[in-house]
Amino acid sequence: MTYFAATSELLNYIRSRQHFLITSHARPDGDAIGSLLATAMLLDQLGKTCDLVVADPVPAIYLNMPQVDRIRVATSVDGHYDAVILLECDSVERSQILGTDGIFLINIDHHSSGREFADFNWIDPHACAVAAMIYHLALAAGATITPEMATCLYAAVLTDTGSFTFAGTNADTFALARDLVLAGANAAWIAREVYFTNPAPRIRILGAALSKLNIQDKLAWAWITLEDMLESAAQEEDCEGVVNYLISIAGIDCAVFLRELPRTNGNGVPPQFRLSIRSKGRANVARVAEHFGGGGHLTASGCTVDGDLETVIDRVVKRLQAELC
Repeated sequence: MTYFAATSELLNYIRSRQHFLITSHARPDGDAIGSLLATAMLLDQLGKTCDLVVADPVPAIYLNMPQVDRIRVATSVDGHYDAVILLECDSVERSQILGTDGIFLINIDHHSSGREFADFNWIDPHACAVAAMIYHLALAAGATITPEMATCLYAAVLTDTGSFTFAGTNADTFALARDLVLAGANAAWIAREVYFTNPAPRIRILGAALSKLNIQDKLAWAWITLEDMLESAAQEEDCEGVVNYLISIAGIDCAVFLRELPRTNGNGVPPQFRLSIRSKGRANVARVAEHFGGGGHLTASGCTVDGDLETVIDRVVKRLQAELC
């Protein structure tokens, strides 16, 4: 679907409706937060009303984004909505928000593992971020890209391209960044907020992970346990970005970071690990993540795997090694 066709059809759906719920995936990242806020600002200009709801708290590094206090944390909604806009989700379940049954669903995604689960689906794996799609939607709507909107979109693009390092970063990406700066995004301020406001526990958990670094041929991996999280006084969001240190190692083509998740089901339940997987382009880690029930991009993906640490590492390492062959 071309951008013209997608934005035209989507704007018809938006203009024929009034009250929207905007949400994204659980454990929201920069693209999720920035795109949520920018979409809300676009709907404001179109004379619509909207609620912004996510299942998990906004990470601390995004708390100074414009209008971030509009985002509410909840796992269910009961308001009357004319439509739900889901950003970066491959299913309604990915949002972990209940109460959307029977509501018109709009799915906007840029992951190669994106699925057409909604009433309207706009999936563009070539977009550097969902924020890029929201930007083009705003232009098609004739909206003004305000400094606040530009700030949110730039933060989304900056983080979802790995600071303009991920595969797929091209001239269009930099043209978009330029347009957003011209519209009022302060690139230096945004970078400082994202990269230089880390809480101390985030650095401690990074140290704990790097102390467990393993390297085998062109593959690197590391992990943290619930005990590490407790000792570091770290939150879930403090683990974001650890995998980037692993993939940054010279000679490494693939990296995976494993984080043990808390389980509340009692004794006898196997451990569960959240995996962040990265590649420098030689391996399709989206395919690996999909094998374990997750998904993402060719060079940046994630999934959740049950089992004891040794078994999970063995399964994932073997799968990645096969992908590298």
